[in-house]
Amino acid sequence: MHKIILTLCLLMPINLFAHGMSEADRQRILEAGFFDFAELGAVHMLSGYDHLLFLLGVVFFLSRFIDVLKFVTAFTVGHSITLIFATIYQIQANYYLIDAVIALTVCYKAFENLDGFRRYIKIPAPNLTGMVFVFGLVHGFGLSTRLQQLPLAEQGLVGNILGFNLGVEVGQVLALSVMLLLLHAWRQRTSFMHFSRLANIALMICGGFLLLMQLHAYQHTAFNESFPINRDDHQHAHEEMRPLEKPSALDGYKKRINLPAP
Repeated sequence: MHKIILTLCLLMPINLFAHGMSEADRQRILEAGFFDFAELGAVHMLSGYDHLLFLLGVVFFLSRFIDVLKFVTAFTVGHSITLIFATIYQIQANYYLIDAVIALTVCYKAFENLDGFRRYIKIPAPNLTGMVFVFGLVHGFGLSTRLQQLPLAEQGLVGNILGFNLGVEVGQVLALSVMLLLLHAWRQRTSFMHFSRLANIALMICGGFLLLMQLHAYQHTAFNESFPINRDDHQHAHEEMRPLEKPSALDGYKKRINLPAP
């Protein structure tokens, strides 16, 4: 299993799962205004697969509009608080670590959907509204770390942040609308009862995979000398970290009959 993960790490660029701000975003935002930041926020939310996976987990079993509204509001309030205030006060953290925690929120919601607390830990699940709000704070901090990658001018800063946040909300509503329509259509079929558990297991696996990839990317930013960005050096660094393989019985046999090792 570790060899599969290592191969994936070697073949994929370290920023593939970061959905960060590109150089084009940085250039375009230099003279941007409120609506430009709103567009950027919407695009960033719609491309934020970790945010979307978490939202999918939240609404997966919700069929009443009032329940959807309650949890989405808790999430929106949470991520708006940290997005706005962390950006204004320039509170920063390593964005790969924040994205790793966001990946954990995906795993958590899938585990909760699987009734994991009662089945495996034998305790009631924590209050979901409160947890969604807390996780919203984490997601908002992740959005803020990405927004702070841009050259943000002091003039009109608050308005631009609010524009970005508005765009995030628009992107969120668009994504949720599609999710809810698809889930509603699926619930009408008998396959939903048969495969809903499998779908949440897949959701948990996706969250775990994103967690590993974000932690791997964090190693490159925190320990750059040991994990260089250059792809060839990157592969050599991993090869040097591999434990020496134990000699096999066939190697010992070859040695006894003086055959050269491969």
